[in-house]
Amino acid sequence: MGTDVWPVHGIHLRTADLDLQVMTEGELGVLAAALPDDVEMNPHATRYAGLDDRANRRAVLAQGYWRALGLWSPDDWALPFVVRSRGELVGVQWLEGPDWRSDRTVDSSSWLVTSARGRGLGKQMRAAVLALAFGPLRAEAAVSSAVVDNASSLGVSRALGYRDTHRSVLEHSGETLQHVRLDRARWIGSGQSHGVVVDGVAPALPLFGVEAVA
Repeated sequence: MGTDVWPVHGIHLRTADLDLQVMTEGELGVLAAALPDDVEMNPHATRYAGLDDRANRRAVLAQGYWRALGLWSPDDWALPFVVRSRGELVGVQWLEGPDWRSDRTVDSSSWLVTSARGRGLGKQMRAAVLALAFGPLRAEAAVSSAVVDNASSLGVSRALGYRDTHRSVLEHSGETLQHVRLDRARWIGSGQSHGVVVDGVAPALPLFGVEAVA
C-alpha cells in the first residue's frame, strides 16, 4: 500500500544504529521466519486447533498487522515498525494509542532476534518511537509493562526514565506484571530524544487526530 493511500507508511525513524519503517504486508513472511520462539505473543489472540505453536505464533503476527490497519481510528491505533541495523532485520517495535484522544498516552511492545540482543538496540528502538510520540504526535505520557523477571525490558524502560507505578497479575499465566510510566515533561527534560531523526509524519497527522503545527 502506497503512502498516498495510507500515509503512515511514510513515517521513518532513525537512530545511531537503527532504521525503523512502518511494516508492510509484503514483509510478513520474512518477519514470521525471523520470529524468535521465546517472544511472548498477545495472550488474548486466537489460537487455532491443528496448528503447532510456531504456526499459531505466525498467525498472531499476521493478524496483529491486519487488525492494526483494519481497525485504525484516531481514538485507537497501533503502529508496527520493522527495525533494521545496516540493512539487516533485527526486530519489530510497536507503538499504540489505545485511548488516544481521551488521554494522549501511548503504549509499546517489541521483540529482537536472538543475535541482536545485548547490544543496546532495545533502548534505541524504544527511544525512536518515544521521539515520535512526544514529538510530532504530542503525547502526554507513555506506559509499558513486563513480567517482573524480564530484566531486559524493565531495564530499557528505567534507562529511558519510566517510573514504576503498580503491579498486576496475568489471568492466563498467573505471572506478575510490573507497570511503568513516563510523563512528557520528564522525557523532554531528559533530552533522551536527541539523536533520533523523525521523518514523513506530517501527511499522517490527520490519522492520529493531530493538527499540523504551522
